[in-house]
This record gives sequence, structure tokens and C-alpha cells, in this order.
Amino acid sequence: MSNAYFTPPVAFNEPVTPFEPGSREVKSLIATYKAMKKKPMDIPMYIGSEEVRTGMKVKITAPHDHKLVLGHYHKGSKEDVKAAIKAALKARKEWAALPWQERASIFLKAAELLAGPFRDRMNAATMLCQSKNVMQAEIDAACEMIDFFRFNVQYMTDIYSDQPESSPGVWNRMEYRGLEGFVFALPQFNFTSICANLCAAPAMMGNVVVWKPADSQIYSAQVIMELFKGAGVPDGVINLIYGDGPEIGEVIFNHPDFAGLHFTGSTGVFKQLWKNIGKGIDKYKTYPRVVGETGGKDFIIAHPSAGVAEVATAISRGAFEFQGQKCSAASRVYLPSNTAKDILKRVVEDVRSFKIGSPEDPSNFVNAVIDGRAFDKIASYIDYIKKSKDAKILVGGKYDKSKGWFIEPTVVQVTDPKYRTMYEEIFGPVVTVYVYDEKDFVKTLELLDKTSDYALTGAIFSQDRKAIDLATKMLEHSAGNFYINDKPTGAVVGQQPFGGGRGSGTNDKAGSYLNLIRWTAPRTIKETFVPPTDYRYPFLG
Repeated sequence: MSNAYFTPPVAFNEPVTPFEPGSREVKSLIATYKAMKKKPMDIPMYIGSEEVRTGMKVKITAPHDHKLVLGHYHKGSKEDVKAAIKAALKARKEWAALPWQERASIFLKAAELLAGPFRDRMNAATMLCQSKNVMQAEIDAACEMIDFFRFNVQYMTDIYSDQPESSPGVWNRMEYRGLEGFVFALPQFNFTSICANLCAAPAMMGNVVVWKPADSQIYSAQVIMELFKGAGVPDGVINLIYGDGPEIGEVIFNHPDFAGLHFTGSTGVFKQLWKNIGKGIDKYKTYPRVVGETGGKDFIIAHPSAGVAEVATAISRGAFEFQGQKCSAASRVYLPSNTAKDILKRVVEDVRSFKIGSPEDPSNFVNAVIDGRAFDKIASYIDYIKKSKDAKILVGGKYDKSKGWFIEPTVVQVTDPKYRTMYEEIFGPVVTVYVYDEKDFVKTLELLDKTSDYALTGAIFSQDRKAIDLATKMLEHSAGNFYINDKPTGAVVGQQPFGGGRGSGTNDKAGSYLNLIRWTAPRTIKETFVPPTDYRYPFLG
């Protein structure tokens, strides 16, 4: 019997491996990559204690090489979704009753397994199926996922220790229960760590989960599931299913025990899911928690005092790391007329120096976009730009799908600040630049704030403290993550909790207690030691 208050290890950010050329770390990772490349996986669904293979196999190929078959996954049906919900609800009571420190131990173990024996495998899987280079994979699939596990345990401890005051003769307590029902986790393809956190955060707080990853992330999701199993997550707590989104949604959102949605993806899809949940509100036992991080049209604005090299580097990194397939990627830039020419010259030089190709070569900075649908969408924007009189391509603009889904990093300059690519999310390696009159900084801040429906990330570059203060105030609601003299990407768990408002989501801040608190149903308990025995109050005489 537990009779002590336990304090878990203090969370810390996992150091990022630099992967210097020829290092032991890079050799080990590439060796794992090559080994996995040669062994296609047969990927089942995980429902309760069962590995479910339906025989309806779907091929998984690498984005950078159409001919490279990574394996097949077994597609599920409505019956499999129902089975996953049943398995989750069966596991719920025992999991929720497990002492919190036991749940904490499981995910702390997951962090240590990932920091050690799972590290190369998780990174290599992300490189293979999502076409991330060694550094992007390391930051995401290893470090950020480890950070989520460690810091979420710390936040969970903080939440549980937050207790109410008690008056004389009374003991007030607060317990933080899991939600009554199951949580549906629905992640996007681009971050392996977010895919894991969408399941792990609710589960850590005593919830059970039905999890459907994006089709293009199923390969790395399999490795995440292996990690969960290795860490000791009980059967049925996290159930992994694959299938058609609308078919799965029909079962999920019509089930009376649906208790929450943890989502990352497009704004359009999130809005539709919210509508579906609203339509089903009379069917549910509780009001479902809806947590979503969606699109972005993230900005960089440079003040006339900003340094040329700093702004140019922020654009080159912020717009083109992971091919711009980040909801935080810089995709619209406002440059002052006094330095725009020099900044753009440097950006063009940077882009021309990028190496493009397979993640297997660690010297490649840019790899392939995720799939054919993304390729066609991004290419259509580039074609539109080429035909436009209001825009010109400064560098890039080519694309080639003969071997893989490769699109050149593309820098576009426009004369119209309301040009289409200044407000529509492209989700690819295309950044649009508008040059403003250096005297119109304040007007440009107003313009920036009103141009986009999104409010996820943004950055101000300036050496003038008054300008920084002004931008911070005027752009208060333009970005949930605001950066001063830094690129608008690369949020770190425990340092910059992530999420935005407006069309960018519910701003529940993954990487902080704010997200975890959404997966709890608090109960206040009041105990009176000596109850009154007469109804009469003193005022009655």
C-alpha cells in the first residue's frame, strides 16, 4: 500500500545530437535507416490485447523514392473502430484507478527507452516515411517526444498537487479524474512527437484513447506503439486503428461515450469535426473536450533597424526546414525598403546552396514533400504564381515527381500585400515576400494583423526596443507563439508552450499544464469533521 507522497525526477530537455559529419551518432543512425529500408514492415492495428490483421493491405512508400516500399498496413472497418472503443472502455476503470505515480513511471520509462535503445529506430522511421533529414528527425522524433513525456509527468504532478484551502473543522480536497468515456486522437503527418503526445497526454491523466494516425505516418506510428508497449502501457489504454476518415468518424462521433478530441491538422477538417460533434451533442453522456491545433500563415516582419543576416537566416531556416511542412513555418514576410534588397540577396544565395535529395544522405538540407496530393497542391500554387503579373519568383519554382515528391524551395516577391499566397496556407516550401516603405512600419503592422485568418506563430526582427514593444502590443492576437529576433519555428517543450488562436486552433498549449488540464474532470470533496445537529442558525435567535 502506498503511504508516501512521491516526487518524480525533475524534467529537463533532451540534448539534441548535432550529427557532425563522420560522427559515431550519424553512422549509427544511417546504418539503422539502411537496415529498416531493407525490411518492409507488416503493420497491424492494435485493439486491446490483439494485433489485428484484416488482410486489406495498403502499401507504404517513401516520399523521396516511390519505388521504395516500406511495408503494408492493414486497413480497418467500422467494426474494428467499434472493437477499439469497446477495448478502451474495458480498460478504462482499471487504468483510471491506477495510482498516478504508476502512470508517471510508464511514461518516464518511455522517455528513457526513446533516449536510448529506441532513438535510432524512431528517427530512422521518421526519415523514411516522412522524409525528414537527420536533424529534423532528431529534433522531432527523439528530443521533442522525450520532452513531452518528461515534462508532462512534471505538469501532472503540479496539477494533482494544486489543492483548495480548508477552513477550521473542514478538509477540502480536489481530485483530478480522467474523462468519462474515451478520447479520440487524430494527428497530422508532420510531427512524430505530436502524434505520440496526442495519445500520451490524455492517457497519462487516466484516460483511454482510440488513435488514428495519418496514413502517411503509419510507419512511424508503428514504432511509437512498440515504444508504448515496451514502456508498459496496458492493453486497451491506447488503441491504434487505420481506415477511411469519414467511416471512422461516423462511429466515433455517434458513440455515447465519446468524451474528447485531441487533434492536429487542417483548419477545414477541424471545423467539420467540430460541426459533427455539435450535431451529436444530444447523444453524448458528457460535453466532449475539443482540443485542436490547426493551420498557420506564419509571419516574419523586419523593422528598418533589423540586421540583414539575422532576418535572412530566419527566412531560410523558418520557411524551408522540413520543406515548409510545419504549421509554424514562415510563409509570409514583410521587409522594409531600406534593407529588403540585401536580405533577399542573401536568402537567394542560401536557397541556391541547399542540397536536395534523400534523407539517407545527411548533407541534404531539403527532402521530399509528403505525398502526391501535397505535391500537386504546392505545384498548383507555383504555377499560379508563374502566370501572375503581381508576383515574381526570385529563386526556385521547379518541381519533379519522377523519383520522389521533390519541390524546389521557392521565394516569391509580390507587389500586392493581399496577394493570394500572403493569406492562404500552402504547407510547403514556398515563402512570399512583400516589401513595404520603411516609413510605414506601423501601417504594415496593421496590415499584417488583418491579412490572415490564422494566428499561430510570428516573429519581429528589430534593434529598436520601442519598435519591438509596439509590435508585441499591436500583434497581440496575431500569434499564439511570438518570437523576438528569432525564426517563428522550433518551439521547445517546457520553454515555449505551443498553440495559437483564430483559425489556428483552440490554443491549449501542447508542452504545458494547460493541455493536460483539458483531459481531467476535477471533483471537489468536502469533509466536515463535526457536522451540525440543529438547523437553526444564530441569526434566528
